[in-house]
Amino acid sequence: MRKMKKLKSLPVFIIMIALFAGLLNGCKKDQTNKKDPVISWENPADIFYGTLLSGTQLNATADVPGTFVYTPATGTKLPEGLNQELRADFTPTDASAYNTASKTVKINVKYGGVSSAIFNPTSTYGTVTDIDGNEYKTIVIGTQTWMAENLRVVRYRNGDSIPLVTSNSAWKSLTSNGYCNYKNINNLDTIATMGRLYNWFTVSNNRNIAPAGWHVASDGDWATLTTFLGGAAVAGGKLKESGTSHWSAPNTSASNSSGFTALPGGRREYSDGTFLNLTYDGFWWTSSAYNPDYSWYYDLHYTFASIDRANFHKQYGYSVRCMKD
Repeated sequence: MRKMKKLKSLPVFIIMIALFAGLLNGCKKDQTNKKDPVISWENPADIFYGTLLSGTQLNATADVPGTFVYTPATGTKLPEGLNQELRADFTPTDASAYNTASKTVKINVKYGGVSSAIFNPTSTYGTVTDIDGNEYKTIVIGTQTWMAENLRVVRYRNGDSIPLVTSNSAWKSLTSNGYCNYKNINNLDTIATMGRLYNWFTVSNNRNIAPAGWHVASDGDWATLTTFLGGAAVAGGKLKESGTSHWSAPNTSASNSSGFTALPGGRREYSDGTFLNLTYDGFWWTSSAYNPDYSWYYDLHYTFASIDRANFHKQYGYSVRCMKD
């Protein structure tokens, strides 16, 4: 009788195992049928160093409800550099129907602040980027394409650094390449607006201070520009940024009709290294030497409609504009 009982209970045991196996298979089948959410997120636009990450950059979306966690998080200040990774990890609200997912994009963090220059709203500007990642507006004037901003690069085209010279005594005795910021300021927005000052040894160095495909404008380039704008007597007003946000009053005849947006970056003296003329004058080196000691430059003044051509000591610190080859 005991053997008969065991035989009768055996089918029940087998049925229980079968049911349990079926449940397991069903669970596996449900897991296999979970879907992957679709995350949409494009590489964000370039930002300048010092910009904190926000919803402007961290703006991924998914095709189902859920939450995102970003790495790095909102409020992070990234270091300067190109192709830095941003990651978004997504957790769906309906975890039984959808899997978790992630996506990475890349962002460029440029060295430099934000310019407050007032460009001509009716002009069409292009862009060019130097080796440091600084982006400049460009403008076509006649047959020429010019930078519409003063140069602020701190490396040559081959990657070599240009020496930063802050000491007045070192600057006045300098017979090799060097650059500085007006009164040695460190404010990136001011530097982005006014650019940096360079001596002529930097301008003429064969390692090339201009971006690839560009060159520091020559005396002949400036002469062509001046002629196209109606001659030296009136070209200055057409080149200068309009208004008195950066130029001192009265900023005579300034219309910026050319789109050139010339700004008064001042100068650094060759004789004692002092800084002068910010907001009153803009001085721009040409790549053309006058003699072994002097080189040609162009000057715009806050009370003149004209542009002046002159030559002076190569140790001066002046602004630089580049032109497309």
